[in-house]
Amino acid sequence: IVDGVVQSIKLITEEASKRIAEFAFEYARNNQRSHVTAVHKANIMRMSDGLFLRKCREAAENCKDIKFNEMYLDTVCLNMVQDPSQFDVLVMPNLYGDILSDLCAGLIGGLGVTPSGNIGANGVAIFESVHGTAPDIAGKDMANPTALLLSAVMMLRHMGMHKHATKIESACFDTIKEGKILTKDLGGNAKCSEFTEEICRRVRDKD
Repeated sequence: IVDGVVQSIKLITEEASKRIAEFAFEYARNNQRSHVTAVHKANIMRMSDGLFLRKCREAAENCKDIKFNEMYLDTVCLNMVQDPSQFDVLVMPNLYGDILSDLCAGLIGGLGVTPSGNIGANGVAIFESVHGTAPDIAGKDMANPTALLLSAVMMLRHMGMHKHATKIESACFDTIKEGKILTKDLGGNAKCSEFTEEICRRVRDKD
């Protein structure tokens, strides 16, 4: 390495690539999704992304009932902005997911409505909102609880409690769709407690 040059090593393993590729198809099948897209830059990083892409292709061979295609990361970013409806399940290395997930969050209302889950190979899972703790609005009754609630929905589905998950999810979506009681980040004036109570009311009405 010469002065003024920094080299970064990209680490991709066969085991992790195989696991995430198989999980993508398993998730698609378990959640009535019909299409998996592998996102990569194997045209530039032929060895690392090439390994990841190869494992995705192998997983696709074992799941003929799920459609599969491959797309470069930059092309996905362009198409996601122009027509996100063409995508269903996306599988990609970690760095690409970090970038693309924030782009997708911007399309649906921001980090305040974006859930996440981390699922281990041993079945241990952690679900959390994508956003941070937002200390600047702590104690002001301003936060949007949607991301946390939808993370709980993901957790319930992971635990097989689909009926409860659907109730909470539909209550969240119905409240946002109606547009009468929304937190500030969604264009409304409701407090966190008011928004939450409206969602709870809708959940109770579904019982």
